[in-house]
Amino acid sequence: MLRQVIDELKEHAAFAVFGAVTGVAIMLLLYKIPPSASHRLFYVLHPAHVVLSAVATTSMYTLHRRNARVWAAVLIGYVGSIGIATMSDSVIPYLGEALLDLPNREIHLGFVEEWWLVNPAALLGIMIALYRPTTKIPHSGHVLLSTWASSFHMIIALGGAIGWGVAVALFAFLFIAVWVPCCLSDIILPVMFAGGNGRRSNQPEE
Repeated sequence: MLRQVIDELKEHAAFAVFGAVTGVAIMLLLYKIPPSASHRLFYVLHPAHVVLSAVATTSMYTLHRRNARVWAAVLIGYVGSIGIATMSDSVIPYLGEALLDLPNREIHLGFVEEWWLVNPAALLGIMIALYRPTTKIPHSGHVLLSTWASSFHMIIALGGAIGWGVAVALFAFLFIAVWVPCCLSDIILPVMFAGGNGRRSNQPEE
């Protein structure tokens, strides 16, 4: 399991770097937009991230676990998407904002603030995965969505232009916010609870 975790982290590091670069580019281009617009964009990207995260997490569990119980798949898909997406899109960006002393920093917990939107998004992703499990596209897609959601969370906090030192620090936080949580939710958590790393014989093509 440890070897698999290390291999997955290595494999996804380059894509996380790419995502973080796009996130910093978004912040450099759009830092002047009003906080209210950033807030609205965050609540478009965050639920979309939750949907794809739920698809990937639930799919990984059902594809690795023979005769997976529906209630277990729903529970793991919900925790893996809501819990980890909140860490990735909100908690880690907020920690970065606090350490950088950004003026308008505030943590935005989607499953609480916009519970009527974010929680159904997780359930939608779970239902999709139970009907047609797949992992490759949802995983790569939600890595980018997570980066962009985190970026707009940080834009809300900026309150002004971005210096190069701040841009480098934001890049580091974006990389961490995407790299570890996304691998945790999509790969490590579902495989760990599936109790093995063998694939089901009837797995659909990714």
